[in-house]
Amino acid sequence: MDDVRVLKRNLRGEVTWQYAGRILRREPNAVVLEAHFNLPDMPFLDTTLKRGDRFVETFYTDRWYNVFEIHDRDDDRLKGWYCNIGLPAVVDGDTVSYVDLALDLWVSPEGEQRVLDEDEFAALPLDETTRRRAREALTELQAAFLSGWRPPTAMGEA
Repeated sequence: MDDVRVLKRNLRGEVTWQYAGRILRREPNAVVLEAHFNLPDMPFLDTTLKRGDRFVETFYTDRWYNVFEIHDRDDDRLKGWYCNIGLPAVVDGDTVSYVDLALDLWVSPEGEQRVLDEDEFAALPLDETTRRRAREALTELQAAFLSGWRPPTAMGEA
């Protein structure tokens, strides 16, 4: 599969984080890739993110979010889904980039949801349309997970 560089950008378009991944599948409006957590182990809500945890990441070019399915490095157990609200992804050759809008959704394997970073989202200098679209994306994700939807995997549907 193809190697890819993922770029997380702020509102000014500046790269705030980057890492390498491997494309598992391309769809007309999405790309699914695999990456590994590259920071030291850190507590996160009801779990621990560990260096080497496997992330199956789905970036959409027509949706205002991306979804990271997180698996434990030791036994590949599903830890949950971390969903970033942001502008639709841009896929250009071997680069996937997205503008992060701070608002996030965490979904546990049992389906429990937690909205994160609402204060950071509120502080962003967004126009009314962008703020509304971001909130709509959050609502869409929450409803999708409640209905049993799960993001695509290497073999699933986007």
